[in-house]
Amino acid sequence: MNSMSKGYYNDDYRRNDDCDCHRKDDYDHHRKDDCQCVSCRKEREKKCRLCPTIVKCGCPSATTIPAATIAGAAFTVSSLTLNTSCLCDPAIKLEFASNLVAPVAFTGTINFQVFKLCRGQTTPIPVGPAWTFNSVAVLGSETFSFFVCDSDSCFDDCCTYTVVATVTSAVTVGTLSINNATLGAVATCGSNSCNC
Repeated sequence: MNSMSKGYYNDDYRRNDDCDCHRKDDYDHHRKDDCQCVSCRKEREKKCRLCPTIVKCGCPSATTIPAATIAGAAFTVSSLTLNTSCLCDPAIKLEFASNLVAPVAFTGTINFQVFKLCRGQTTPIPVGPAWTFNSVAVLGSETFSFFVCDSDSCFDDCCTYTVVATVTSAVTVGTLSINNATLGAVATCGSNSCNC
């Protein structure tokens, strides 16, 4: 009987050190790669399965910064809650986008920053740097967007991310509407070496 004969099985059906095929019917003689053992291949696929990816968007919101707002005044402009309990070593990309509208000339400086509050925390902590919108007599509308990454989350964590706009100029002139402010997140595993 040669290798082309029907029902031919290689006698070496324990060819891989980490693959122990005990029965000839567990050996896939049609495979030419390192996963010829059916049960071993299934086990490898289970261990090396792809990590899930989470895509989540917050609801658009609108906030108005009134005229003559002094430095230090803070406004929450967008938020979302993200559960990463199904991810190993989560890596999260947060994207913020908005439409800044000034019906009359607006002058002022505003810092936008992402904060997160997770289970067991009492104080939100900043994520990434602050992004600055500096305006000298803006009239009309313009888009303002940025993204930050958060890879400092724990396993089985559920966190609420918020974008806070803080006035940093001495005082604002005119009103500024932050329309369609939306925070979105894309989260996945930072490594695929663990079994979730």
